[in-house]
Amino acid sequence: MTSSPDFSTQPDTPMRAPSSVPVDDAVLPFDVAPLDLRGRLTRLGPALDELLSKHDYPTPVAKLLGEAIVLTTLLGSALKFDGRFILQTQTDGPVSLMIVDFRAPDRMRAYARFDAERLKDGLSSAELLGKGHLAMTVDQGPDMSRYQGMVALDGGTLEDAAHEYFLRSEQIPTKVRLAVGEEWRGGEGGPTHGWRGGGMLLQFLPKASDRAQRDLHAGDVPEGANVDVVPEDDAWVEGQSLISTVEDVELIDPDLSGERLLFRLFHERGVRVFAPTPLQAKCSCSREAVSGMLKGFDPQDRADMVENGKVVVTCEFCSSVYEFTPEEAGVE
Repeated sequence: MTSSPDFSTQPDTPMRAPSSVPVDDAVLPFDVAPLDLRGRLTRLGPALDELLSKHDYPTPVAKLLGEAIVLTTLLGSALKFDGRFILQTQTDGPVSLMIVDFRAPDRMRAYARFDAERLKDGLSSAELLGKGHLAMTVDQGPDMSRYQGMVALDGGTLEDAAHEYFLRSEQIPTKVRLAVGEEWRGGEGGPTHGWRGGGMLLQFLPKASDRAQRDLHAGDVPEGANVDVVPEDDAWVEGQSLISTVEDVELIDPDLSGERLLFRLFHERGVRVFAPTPLQAKCSCSREAVSGMLKGFDPQDRADMVENGKVVVTCEFCSSVYEFTPEEAGVE
């Protein structure tokens, strides 16, 4: 579900200087052929701000949900069909639930549930999450089976969970970086606020089979058993070192283009970038869809929903409000 996109290019791909024009709300695929590395870079601006601003989230919750959105774009943008990629966390932490729904190729929506009384200043992302699990689901459509991968959240961050998932499930050496921050800009009407996010996913995908998966440990083995330690491939060691130098501010800097950031990291080896995938904040709810959902409820449940002579349904993702008469809602 998280395999890299098909980077088909012509052997004589022309070389050019990296663009200095920043592009927001897009995923930029790239590869570093000499190191057998492939990856994706996400830069989010207005779309992320729209998703987070639809709810009055406290700052720590908004930042954590922003990280989940960035991670989802890095994973969901790899889908090669018009399906859905859904990231969901359920934990015992102050942020007990997060759902990010990515509909290929470019639509995304998100929602978080939290306990305001448990929020405290200075809590880290790991402390906000607590313990539980992270599920990643690929829905290929009504005529295809769904695929779900799951990884435990045990006091770590979303980056930690992503690394654990790829290690255990995909068995692809992978490194992920996520960053979300607030941007304040001055203007004639006073300072304006906006959320920005960025992320990078880097994978080691060597063509030679004898070099594959060299960073994987042996998993569960009997206590006392001898385990051969296979050294990491030098190319992957270099790749991890390079992506580890990326600072949060570089991932979200509105004045630094994605191409320049990639060139800054990998120019000594040579990096190729490919056509970016635009992203947009767009909910899939509609009056027709909500009406269909209501008709699936038990008649008594529908009757209990009537207040002041109408049935009101609010979308948890985008906060859109839909009003129905009892007759329209199917109340008998």
